[in-house]
Amino acid sequence: MKVLAPIVCLTAFAADFDLPKALRGIETRYNSIKTLELDFEQTYTAPNRARRVEAGKLFLRKPGRMRWEYSKPEGKLFVSDGTDYWYYSPLAKRAEKMKLKEATDMQAPLAFLIGRLDFSRDFGKYTVRQEGALARIQAEPKNLDKAPYREVTFTVSADAQVHFLEVKGQDASTMLFRFKNEVRNPAQKEAALYRFTPPPGVEVVE
Repeated sequence: MKVLAPIVCLTAFAADFDLPKALRGIETRYNSIKTLELDFEQTYTAPNRARRVEAGKLFLRKPGRMRWEYSKPEGKLFVSDGTDYWYYSPLAKRAEKMKLKEATDMQAPLAFLIGRLDFSRDFGKYTVRQEGALARIQAEPKNLDKAPYREVTFTVSADAQVHFLEVKGQDASTMLFRFKNEVRNPAQKEAALYRFTPPPGVEVVE
């Protein structure tokens, strides 16, 4: 099968930027991990909706286990044990359960977080810009009509660490993630992190 080379647009600063090497570096960094912990801040904007800023700590463990533990708003939680995916809102006193494959949050472009990133499979056109010591790699999905997003931007450092991830949806929404304090392969107590039991009195939706 013939593999088509990606379409790349480089700004003047990045005329010698090695995009294939940078993409391989990101894939290698995140696809090779077993566990990962980091702090995150996410900002959501959409037409005719209030801007929403949330933050917390993210725990990951292959295969498919993750825990988004929010400090803002306090108590909000997304938990996956690799099979089922829970969303819990203490404010609404509600817990929703779904199969992992049904949780769109888990699909590309956040696939790099659980070691499933494949740029050649998911993306086809790139634009690269410099932001200080960071490279801003803007990628468009290969199948724009079927993807739930129209553009994804990875802002990375020279060691292939992703510091910002911006996802522009087909609905004109934007989700910006800021990641910091990344720790690769920390020891974890898996059962405590990736298991969820709805508290008493909480509405459960499956």
